Amino acid sequence: MKISIIITAYHEEKTIGRALEAFLKQKIPENYEIIGVCPDGETAGVIKKYAKKNRRIKYIKDPHKGKPTALNLAFKRAKGNILILTDGDVYSSSNSVKELLKLFIDKKVGAVAGRPVSISPRNNIYGYWSHVLTNIAHELRLEASERNSFIHCTGYLYAIRREALKKIPVIPSNTLADDGYISHKLFDAGSKIGYAPRAEVYIRYPDNFKDWVKQKKRSTGGYNQLKEFGIKHKEQRSFIWESLGFWRVLKFARSPKELLWSIALLLSRLYLWLLIYRDVNVHKNRLFGRYGWERIESTK
Repeated sequence: MKISIIITAYHEEKTIGRALEAFLKQKIPENYEIIGVCPDGETAGVIKKYAKKNRRIKYIKDPHKGKPTALNLAFKRAKGNILILTDGDVYSSSNSVKELLKLFIDKKVGAVAGRPVSISPRNNIYGYWSHVLTNIAHELRLEASERNSFIHCTGYLYAIRREALKKIPVIPSNTLADDGYISHKLFDAGSKIGYAPRAEVYIRYPDNFKDWVKQKKRSTGGYNQLKEFGIKHKEQRSFIWESLGFWRVLKFARSPKELLWSIALLLSRLYLWLLIYRDVNVHKNRLFGRYGWERIESTK
């Protein structure tokens, strides 16, 4: 078995080294490669420095047309039977590759999702929100795994079987939620999606409301964009659907202050959905620019 680890990045020269080191320090089967994909020279310079020291590391320059285009390029160049996808501004746990690979023993498994873990401080409102949402996502994936039902892979860390990927000729360049697109396409084609909760990926989340809205607008709006590609949701991402799980948000609180923060999160999610509805249905605007990506500075 050969493994290709694909790291997509954009102006992440300060964090790409940590992402690379996290994989280099792991006990990975001997036959593997790490592919760094980015459009900017600063990040490319860091990748190339590592490539000079380790022949397993390779660099691909993408044309700065968004993450879907970068992934399409990497898929063509990658030689692995298993592709592990992650980002240049996060880093994975010391056993993440091993944990992801375990589930591919089942030949019906086409993809495996890792577990996002927030490294933002819980003692402020935005850090607290990140812990609430990553914990809920973990609970939902565990429950879906037990039922053998649909699991939305996280773009921060997931693995795909090359054979299953053949069912997706290309990811549309205007896709906002490439991870959701791939997850649904694989599941619709008959592949099982597994969850490896011990394959952790560590993420710094936004620390201000403006960046929080930008990030959530992209991920939440992007998931709803999938219907444009003929994808029917296996789970509904809407304010009504989210409201049914409000108790998960409230029960996470450990103090009166955190309970207030939980209530604020619910209200902020309502505000987010109103923004998405306004932009898409009233103003008839696209959620983001030409290639669907807006940099979130406070997460870097």
